[in-house]
Amino acid sequence: MDKYEILKHYFGHSEFRPGQEELIDSCLDGRDVLGIMPTGAGKSICYQVPAMKMDGITLVISPLISLMKDQTEALGAAGVPCAYINSSLEYGELRDVYRGAAMGEYKIIYIASERLTNDEFLSFIWGANVSMVTIDEAHCVSQWGQDFRPGYLKIAGFIKSLPKRPVVSAFIATATGEVRSDIVKLLELEDPLIKTTGFDRKNLYFEVRRPKPSKKLDELIHFLNTRGAGKSGIVYALSRKNVESVCDELCARGIAATRYHAGLSPDERRRNQEDFLYDRKTVMVATNAFGMGIDKSNVGFVVHYNMPKNIESYYQEAGRAGRDGSPADCVMLYAPGDVRSNKFLIDNTDENKELTEEERRLMRERDYERLKQMTFYAATDDCLRKFILNYFGEDAPSECGNCSNCLDNSETVDITEPARMILSCVMRLIRQNTPYGRLMIADIMAGSENERIESRGLNKLSTYGLLKDFKKNRIMRIIDRMIELGYMKIDDERHGVVVPCRKSAPLLRGEEKLTMRLPKPRPEKTAKKRADGEADEELMGELKALRLELARAQSVPAYVVFTDAALREMCAALPETLDEFSEISGVGAAKLRRYGEVFVDLISQYKNRKNMRE
Repeated sequence: MDKYEILKHYFGHSEFRPGQEELIDSCLDGRDVLGIMPTGAGKSICYQVPAMKMDGITLVISPLISLMKDQTEALGAAGVPCAYINSSLEYGELRDVYRGAAMGEYKIIYIASERLTNDEFLSFIWGANVSMVTIDEAHCVSQWGQDFRPGYLKIAGFIKSLPKRPVVSAFIATATGEVRSDIVKLLELEDPLIKTTGFDRKNLYFEVRRPKPSKKLDELIHFLNTRGAGKSGIVYALSRKNVESVCDELCARGIAATRYHAGLSPDERRRNQEDFLYDRKTVMVATNAFGMGIDKSNVGFVVHYNMPKNIESYYQEAGRAGRDGSPADCVMLYAPGDVRSNKFLIDNTDENKELTEEERRLMRERDYERLKQMTFYAATDDCLRKFILNYFGEDAPSECGNCSNCLDNSETVDITEPARMILSCVMRLIRQNTPYGRLMIADIMAGSENERIESRGLNKLSTYGLLKDFKKNRIMRIIDRMIELGYMKIDDERHGVVVPCRKSAPLLRGEEKLTMRLPKPRPEKTAKKRADGEADEELMGELKALRLELARAQSVPAYVVFTDAALREMCAALPETLDEFSEISGVGAAKLRRYGEVFVDLISQYKNRKNMRE
């Protein structure tokens, strides 16, 4: 079969997405590749299609063994012969995989990087025909990436040890230029095709909400009961303690939630992950320990209960929503305390014990800068999608029409005078050698009457209470906007105090005007329904019920049978024959043979009932 026949036969797609074909052709031509493709852009197709066409085995090195079983189940359902090798296998199961691979039963084998130095594995692989080695989540090789794994540094040596050098393909969802260069160097890629398909995920809606810290949980529950109702989704929290408290509260409110963090036993993590993947629980509350490489395609929302420490992590985690191309929500619940929590984690987390003290210092500086950019994102009044795309070096229109800043009912306000007052306060604090951070400055300007202000004599400043008619969160937004635009900056070397920048002088002299958008409260966004929406919802419900029945009979997650996007296409196309059903995106030969008749029969029965009602 050629690449197009493989795409249709196994994966049920009639055409490649942007960038896929070029990466596939390079692999088939024997050239190394580095694919930078956002989550949901279909990077797995870029190594799975050439793997099926090449003569030997493709090894896929993946950082999380907990996901390999799910990946191989999904491929197996599509008719792709594959297996995985990791520490979760019993010795007898491992021997069966080695035996099957030696007999040519598998085209793709997933493996953890830690296994690459195992003597038994090396003895097996040196005698095998390895056509390609694929490195998934390739940023893990870089100490400057957001999820460095020391085991990934062994990959280049492993490839060199093979009897003949295979094609090497590496894939990442997001990466700065520094991390890309690191990947090419540390994996020793030879003249690679470096292909960036674009980071934009148009189906994702981005929003930043700024509830009071005491109201965060209420805001989350309100979201889950409105836009998140009836959907499967992930809630990311910064700490294990937050995960526990949020999950307990959601369960107490009748929401089917479960939890995931590194403090749980491996058995409980596995059970909870399976409950989420198999839709027994609709909401996963987790730390960032959950989700890398997750294949669950029907995640309808990702909520960040706390702001993460960098945009790379945020975009990768948010990108776990809407993987099948369906509209999905990515919402961040931001509070100033999230900045302090992240700084504490940066200062006190020392996972990379192999680094020198100087390397640790440089990484902390890098993490502070990334946190600063993340804070700018949380505070910006500009298009959120544009902010993210610009961060990754990609141009974008000034408005996307699908984020909270583009859709809110805001007004442009002249903030020149309050900004000058804030700058005057900062300058006075600098002159008396008592600089403070954003929160204290907001307290001073608002005229807050608290012990910290009075004990330091800050209520005696001439700028004290100048903005007492402003709400404190409004003052904080103006401060953050001024920092984002370069009128002030946060000095990390002086414990996060705010200091003026060169740009502040013209503003103080009255030579510049400063405006910003301050949004008004807006009603909940509601999903648009087609005229025949009720009928579609009825059929969609029946298709989901059939899918769930089939999935449970096979002990696989429902999305392994068909994605929500495929079910929606069935609702629109209403196929009545197997030929018509085969045209649905995601229906390959194996799924057509296994599921075609029962789905076509259900759709035909539905159409007959609908005609009788009409």
